[in-house]
Amino acid sequence: MASTLRKKPLAWAVAFAGLGLAMGLVAPQARAADDLTTSPYLFGDWNGERTRLADEGITFDLGYGGEAAHNFTGGDAHLTRYTDQWKGGVALDLDKLWGWHGATFRMMITDRNGRNLGADADIGNNQLIQEVYGRGQTWHLTEFSLEQKFFDGALVVKAGRLPVGSDFAAFSCDFQNLTFCGAQPGNIVGNYWVNWPTSQWAVNIKLNTTKETYVMLGAYQVNPNYVNNQYAESKGLIPDFPGGTTGALIPLEFGWAPTAGGLPGSYKFGVWYNTSKGSDLYYDINHDPAGETGLPALQRDGEYGAYINFIQQVSGDAGGTGTSIFLNVSQADRNTAATDRQISLGMEYKGPFARANDMIGFAVGATNANSRYAEYVQENNIRTGENVIVGDGNEYVTELFYSWSPIPSVYLRPNLQYILHPGGTSENSNAFVLGLKMGFTF
Repeated sequence: MASTLRKKPLAWAVAFAGLGLAMGLVAPQARAADDLTTSPYLFGDWNGERTRLADEGITFDLGYGGEAAHNFTGGDAHLTRYTDQWKGGVALDLDKLWGWHGATFRMMITDRNGRNLGADADIGNNQLIQEVYGRGQTWHLTEFSLEQKFFDGALVVKAGRLPVGSDFAAFSCDFQNLTFCGAQPGNIVGNYWVNWPTSQWAVNIKLNTTKETYVMLGAYQVNPNYVNNQYAESKGLIPDFPGGTTGALIPLEFGWAPTAGGLPGSYKFGVWYNTSKGSDLYYDINHDPAGETGLPALQRDGEYGAYINFIQQVSGDAGGTGTSIFLNVSQADRNTAATDRQISLGMEYKGPFARANDMIGFAVGATNANSRYAEYVQENNIRTGENVIVGDGNEYVTELFYSWSPIPSVYLRPNLQYILHPGGTSENSNAFVLGLKMGFTF
């Protein structure tokens, strides 16, 4: 069934539309909550059914996101590509439903389709130009979890199938370039730090030490199958227990959410350790240059890194219109990470031109290609006669967008991206890209 639906992404639209009609959206006298000019949902309140179900403990998360991109420069062809994602999720408040105090069950299913501009135009970029692309372009069980709160929410335990980046180093995805989207560690060590839409069996524990501070610890199964496209296409939609587990990813995060002049901020500091063995990028099993000897790579005991994630609103109304600035920095260990560092700095201004739902965003970022790996490739080229090009510096990205929201449930977000030294090398031509990111909340 999954392969059939994957070939027909409009099945989601038909299903959502049918649900909307079934819930009475065509009723002659629309409720105030069904007014599209104010409702956060394109299908409104389902003639009151959505609110009634939420009151009983059942809430839905239904939506569609698409991203188009065209490269005017860079690559070996000037192309236009489109990729998208459908999502359908439900959260069950088990206290309201069954009297299970403090418990919530969540399930999210996603479906991705479309093409990747960077690959098709051979731009050579390390960070996706269309962040919504990837992980198999198929169906995924993105979340399947049970959350339990203790001591009036002071302690929160969550277990099940979870994406690491939904809890640790969590960050918005307002920009289209991956450099500025989602949990940053997953952008540089995505082979074991798994962000949306892929999930792993996991457990995490969060202790809210004060109203403004917390500490969070997690353990996530590391298994190469979860990031294997063929596995995703065949079993990505089921809560499977694949063989081949290599270890566990253990992230630790400290968070602080203060207010400055009445305006909210979020400051996160984190470290991680992957207990799996990692292949050294330069040395062989004898601690000699692997590019010269051709022998298997030295196996390192574990992989690690650290990150900071700062967001601070600096003007406007608290949590509403105004300007916020952000800084993300992640560093992975240089022994095993081919892209070992990413830095991004940016701002968002909500409410331009007295339009509360519109937004302007601007960001700059750099992703470093590890010079140890580049040196290995250069020595391997000499030994084998190949001519593989790999970067040994930074891929610099700049993105500017304007987000137009004609109604609260819809946004259209044209953007301009400039990629300097794609892949961290001047061997690849700089790319100027026009993009369009769009979203619909059903």
